[in-house]
Amino acid sequence: MKTLTKLALTASAAAMALSMVTSANAMDMSGKTIEWTIPFSETGGSAKWANFFAPLLSEALPGAPTVVVKFMPGAGSTKGANWFQQQKDGDGSVMFGSSGSTQFPYLLGDPRVKYEYKDWNPVMATGTGGVAYLNAEAGAKFDGSANGLKDMNFIYGSQGATRLDLVPLLAWQMLGMNVEPVFGIKGRGDGRLMFERGEANIDYQTTSGYLGGSAPLVEAGTAVPMMSWGSLDSDGNIVRDPTFPDMPTFKEVCEATDGCETSGEAWDAWKAFFVAGFPSQKIAFLPAGTDQAIIDAFVTAFAAVKARPDFAEISAKRVGKYPMYVGDEAVKALGVATTVPDSAKAFVTNWLKEAYGIELN
Repeated sequence: MKTLTKLALTASAAAMALSMVTSANAMDMSGKTIEWTIPFSETGGSAKWANFFAPLLSEALPGAPTVVVKFMPGAGSTKGANWFQQQKDGDGSVMFGSSGSTQFPYLLGDPRVKYEYKDWNPVMATGTGGVAYLNAEAGAKFDGSANGLKDMNFIYGSQGATRLDLVPLLAWQMLGMNVEPVFGIKGRGDGRLMFERGEANIDYQTTSGYLGGSAPLVEAGTAVPMMSWGSLDSDGNIVRDPTFPDMPTFKEVCEATDGCETSGEAWDAWKAFFVAGFPSQKIAFLPAGTDQAIIDAFVTAFAAVKARPDFAEISAKRVGKYPMYVGDEAVKALGVATTVPDSAKAFVTNWLKEAYGIELN
């Protein structure tokens, strides 16, 4: 956990850009179209993340090529990831955006996974957060603990329990809440639409999806924030999310709720998957076999984006206040995102079988 916080203190984006400027300047991508595939629907947080970075990347790459975000939803992102695994010897025209919902099936050994992260070339990664929220009826019973919510029945639109949704699903179970997931949605934005239509009365979104789609519901009074998942400090402790400093974390709500423990097997497993799924949650890749000069050009471009004097301000509004990792930093962030202790895997595998009848072997 300390690895991620140390990454933000490594060489600056400007220095990194200078170190690769020769190879980047040798390229000219004028007139080229780059397709950035997101394996979810166009309404979710990954879509908002890619749509935020796409024009900035276009401006920073040599020749200012057009960067188009495309969507390939299906099987909770496994469809798109399996497709990307087949893309070889990239010429810079193909990119892929991974999320925690892509990482978790890989971590859990889901048999539908036909992709291998070690084959891909990460060029940029960012952290994110998440917010769980309730409808107005449930929100009126929320007092900072889940004690007043335990007699309610909740419906939640889910991409699948082996996806990033396992973080909220396990959290709500630890709080003693009765949450029934409706599996099969193609992106978290579709879960928000279920909530808006009254088909669900509880939801969660990653930060970009919350800022872009759920915050207006809170302003309108139809949604009430419950908690964020939190963030990590330099010692690996869960603290308040910097994008939502006035919102309690799951840890705080758990500590205030009867029967919820912030120690033991369930807590250790939840925290391990939170760490794998959020501090380096969204990652941009180039395909296996991509020439190093092309990789360097993309890394240099993303480093230039990070070094923009207005980046902190514009990114906070669209994707939240989280670290951005480029080049070697992104490689290290990927390592954190695709590693969890065997004990956490064993706990979650057993929980999936007991709670939802899902067997991964």
